[in-house]
Formats: sequence, structure tokens, C-alpha cells
Amino acid sequence: MSPRRADDLLVALRDRVLSGDLPPGTPLREEALATEHAASRHTVRTALAALVAERLASAAPFAGVRVASLDDDDVRSLQDLRRAVESEAVRLLRERWGPDWPPAVVALLEERALALERAVAAAAADPLAVLREHAALHEALVAAAGSPRLTEAAAALGAEVRLFTAHLQLHRSPAGLVDEHRSYLRAVRERGPVAVHEHLAASQGALLGGRV
Repeated sequence: MSPRRADDLLVALRDRVLSGDLPPGTPLREEALATEHAASRHTVRTALAALVAERLASAAPFAGVRVASLDDDDVRSLQDLRRAVESEAVRLLRERWGPDWPPAVVALLEERALALERAVAAAAADPLAVLREHAALHEALVAAAGSPRLTEAAAALGAEVRLFTAHLQLHRSPAGLVDEHRSYLRAVRERGPVAVHEHLAASQGALLGGRV
């Protein structure tokens, strides 16, 4: 098996999950995927294991692998974990710099906001770009704290954050995403971890409220 082949298949399956082409609960059967993608069963198994590790799919004995549903409890757990990681990163940044973060950090975060703006503008052509750039902005904020462990934790959540945003977009247009996140980046500098809690609570409420 070529590791590159498994990686390519993982990217293809991830994109299909995030785009909704493979809806929540869809069975992911090795034999069918091997035939569809002209891949070995071992390659498919490796890609599916990675998809499960990213929490974009779930595996259960005798039930096989299915696309993750991201139910209400999953949403709450994900947001709790994001809150812990991101608020600690912001706490470290403010402990070190107060509200006046270094120009290089501010410029980097503005660059990520611009990338999100471009993705939203081109969403009709590439809707997955919005998911990527939204997750990248949050990961960049955590990475700015300079803690390798926090950076690693945020990166590990990246795929599930994209899934969260994909589900959120079923209930809310991405049009306001750019202004919302520019305001957020100002708020975390001025108000610290409390702004993280408010931001993540708002998106969680929007998703769970939209489902109701």
C-alpha cells in the first residue's frame, strides 16, 4: 500500500463528508469504496481509520464505519474542548502582552481574516474553502500563544471544527462570518478568555437552536 494513496483517499472522503455528499450516518463500506476508488481494501481501511481519528466518522463492532452525525452532545463536547484550548491560548497571550499584542501577531491574524473573506466571497465556487479558512483562523489564534501542546490540540480538532461549521451553515449563511471574526479577534485582545466563551457559545447556540 502506498501511504500517499491512503492520504489521497482520506482527502477525498473528508471532502465528501464536509460537502454533504456523504450525509451523516452513511455507511462507509470497505469493499464498495475500494471498487469506487480503484484502491486496495488495506488502503481503504487505512483511510477510514484516519477519518475516524478525525471524528468525521465513527466505528462500532458489528456496525462498521459510518459518517459522523455530530449530534447535540457531540457539539457541546467539541465546543467545551475548543473553549478550553482557545481560552487558555488567549490567556497566555494577554498574560504576556496585555491587550497590545505584537504587530506581527496582529498582522498574521488579519491575514487569516482576509483569507476567510476571500473564501466567503468565492463560496459558490468552493464552499469547502470557507470551512478550511474558518478553522485555520482559530488554529492561528491558538498557535500565536507559542505553546506547542495547545497548537497540537487545536490542529487535532481542525477536521471536526470544519464539520461543525458545515452543519452550522445549514442554518446560517456564511455572509456575516468575516465581520463576526474580525470583531472576535479584537474582542480577545481587549477582553481575553471571556470573549472566547461568548464567541463559541454563540455559534453553539446558533447550531443547536437552528436544529430546533
